[in-house]
Amino acid sequence: MTFERRLLTRNREHNLLEKLWRVPWIFVLLLIAVAGVGYVALYSAGSGNPDLYATKHALRFAFCLVMALCIGLVDIKVIYRAAWPLYGIALGLLVLVAVRGQIGKGAQRWVDLGPIQLQPSELMKIALVLLLATWFARATWKKIGNVFFLLPAMLLVFVPAGLIFRQPNLGTSVITVAVGGVMFWVAGVRWWKFALAIGGAVAAVPVVYANLRDYQRARISTFFDPENDPLGAGYNIIQSKIALGSGGIWGKGFLAGTQGHLNFLPEKQTDFIFTMIAEEFGFVGAMVTLGLLLLVVLFCIYAGFMCKNHFGRLLCFGIGANYFFYIFVNIAMVTGSIPVGGVPLPLISHGGSAMLTVMLGFGLVMSAYVHRHADLGPARE
Repeated sequence: MTFERRLLTRNREHNLLEKLWRVPWIFVLLLIAVAGVGYVALYSAGSGNPDLYATKHALRFAFCLVMALCIGLVDIKVIYRAAWPLYGIALGLLVLVAVRGQIGKGAQRWVDLGPIQLQPSELMKIALVLLLATWFARATWKKIGNVFFLLPAMLLVFVPAGLIFRQPNLGTSVITVAVGGVMFWVAGVRWWKFALAIGGAVAAVPVVYANLRDYQRARISTFFDPENDPLGAGYNIIQSKIALGSGGIWGKGFLAGTQGHLNFLPEKQTDFIFTMIAEEFGFVGAMVTLGLLLLVVLFCIYAGFMCKNHFGRLLCFGIGANYFFYIFVNIAMVTGSIPVGGVPLPLISHGGSAMLTVMLGFGLVMSAYVHRHADLGPARE
């Protein structure tokens, strides 16, 4: 090996060690803690049998954590250039779902990729954040105020949201639009334009409602009066509220939740996993879980403020917003504050697609933090 090659190899090793030193290990430990809560909850959901849900959850998280750390070491400039290809792949998968997707529980949301069944709508939210961060990163304030500059970005949001809505998946389509809205706001779009967009959304409500499936309309009517159909459409939310209330301050104890273990609580391993935590560990356990989840969001915001380049800031804020909306919609859903929409609690609920895509997003946050001093071009004017 020549001297030049040895020097290049040594510089690469030194650079890798520097990046490993800059990895936000506190954030990594926080993610492990949240996944640990999920393991305990899923162990209970499986009635003490880890092979049903908990073991799969742990293995998936271990794989996804390694993936996130690897992404965190990738140069942020490489990630910047990958935005359009990733968005194109996600959009293509959404089209594939519409054509020949796997059908489950009345919805066509999954695509079979051999070893795994992927829900492309989850991947699209991460791809959308990445692409909008690229779109707005070098835009001047003059461009941000130009409607013709914003219209293509709006299409980037509403085209996939429309495809997701048709699956049908109302909850994820709403989150997709909300995440896009956060990206526009962080980019500096004026408030009056948001007011116009919100007014248009309100005007479109009758059209959206007319295109809902019967079970989706039933969920909305049940939200206003769950007691109207206590053994049908209102069953899930009634049982969820009973479990939440029965937990009290300290809970009934690990593996001692009656609503969950007597199978009154529906989808206890996925959408209603937070309800099971609240029943067994009470208000205290629920607040600790919420605290851990919100610390994840707060770190994403902190990482965004630490980034010296606008791309990194937009990326961190967008990923944080995506995870926040997951939390907000799931908790509001199981407490009866909004209609049931089938949104999981990532890193806690059982399921691979949400965990894979959320950890992909957290890997991007790590990369933005590790390369927070990177120069990605001229500053905004």
